[in-house]
This record gives sequence, C-alpha cells and structure tokens, in this order.
Amino acid sequence: MASPSSAPPRVLTIAGSDSGGGAGIQADLKTMLALGTHGMSVIVAVTAQNSVGVQGYWELPVEAVVAQYRSVVDDIGVQAVKTGMLASAELVEAVASLLAESTERVPVVVDPVGVSKHGDTLLAQSAVSVLRDRLLPQATLATPNLHEVAQLTGVEVTREAELSDAAKAVQDLGPEWVLIKGGHLEGDAVDLLRGPDGAERLFRAPRYDNRHTHGTGCTLASAIASHLALGLDVPDAVAASKEYITGAIAAGFPLGSGIGPVDHAWRWRTA
Repeated sequence: MASPSSAPPRVLTIAGSDSGGGAGIQADLKTMLALGTHGMSVIVAVTAQNSVGVQGYWELPVEAVVAQYRSVVDDIGVQAVKTGMLASAELVEAVASLLAESTERVPVVVDPVGVSKHGDTLLAQSAVSVLRDRLLPQATLATPNLHEVAQLTGVEVTREAELSDAAKAVQDLGPEWVLIKGGHLEGDAVDLLRGPDGAERLFRAPRYDNRHTHGTGCTLASAIASHLALGLDVPDAVAASKEYITGAIAAGFPLGSGIGPVDHAWRWRTA
C-alpha cells in the first residue's frame, strides 16, 4: 500500500456559486487545482447564472457562512484566503469579522466583486461602505476592476495614465497592495500593481480577439492567492498569475449562446 503524500498548500475561497461553472466558487476551485493547491470553499450566495447573464441570486444565512468558515479553518487550516462576491452588507460584515478574529495572519486577496461580466449587480449598495471600511483594510492585496474602482472611490479611469491615481485612491482605503485591472481600457491589457512603499509596476499583456472571458477576475484573484500560498511574494505571485490568466483568456471557449468562460485547464490541454 502506498504511503499518503503530504497535503498541498491550502487556499480558501469565500464567494458566490456560479451555476454555469465559469466564475465564482467554481472558477476559484478550478484555478486552485490547476496551480497545484488544495481549494476549499465558503459559499455565501447561490446564483442562477449562464452564458447570457445572472437570472437571480440568493444569499445564504450569516450563520451558514460562519459555520462553513469555522469548519474549514478550525480543522484543516488555510495558507491563503480569497474573497469574491459577498452580496450584502451583513455578509461582508460577517466575513470581515471572521478574518479579523483570525489568530494566524495569512495572505488575504480581496476581489471586490460588484458587477458581473454581463452588467448584473452582485453587491448591494448598502454593502459598499462596509466593504470599504471593514474588509479592504484587512486585504494583503485588493484586485478591483475599473468599475469597482469607481464604485469604491469615485475615481473614473478612462486611460492608462490614470491607473496610478486609481491605485492610490484604493490603497488609501487600507489594503497593503493594490492591483488595478485595466482590462476595460483600449489597447493592450494593462494592470497596475502598487505596493506599500508606493512603488508601482505595470503588467502588460496582448489583447486577444476572444470574447469568451467569463470568470477572468475570479480566476486572476484565485491564482494570486494560490501563488501566495505556494510561497511567492506579492509581485511574483501577480506576475505568475498574469501569465496564467493570459493563457486562460487566449484559450477561452464558447459555451451556450453568450459569453463563454476562460479555460482554467489550458496548460493541460497544450502540454
């Protein structure tokens, strides 16, 4: 009988479920597996979702979210945490409180999900201030897109030169590091990373002629959390994750009649 092998690094995602399998918890767990970590989940909401949009979502009770978190953390433990769709002020507050009570500080990647790829609202307006005041200050890294930057700070970005101001505005809310995702700008896909010392680094990738990009934000944040659990520092984790998501976008495939997902298994298919 073979002896048991050691467990891979453990990463916890706290987010919503995507019934279509392209984003949310499903994308997070696929990413974690693809990158060699053990993914675990705390589901905060369930969506009815497919390639054309979100038909509805239902929040789980706060006690169910707390019970899932305690069940995983108290027994298995985690080496990195990623948060995604948190839906309501009550759920954001509950997650922020759980992270604040943690006795062992691990990297926390906060993807402040506010709007879906199809433009569907996934964060109640009443939750924005709670996310801003309670959750972002606990983030090792925050990964907002341009719509979420505007939602959180009021800063509108229309060109690459404005990414720096956006990163500073988000960092002023408390996260140690900030990655502004500039995917909605024209030209190359450009993201800007700002560190605790104010130093900035641009990550530039080609823009592929492929509309099947569902789950991009969830996948990138989960990849960063996975690389942090694997021992990389933040800049190297972001660089490795950008390489992974760029390949996943290039390999994105059609599914249903709308926008298909990125391909989380692209490395396996091209090996």
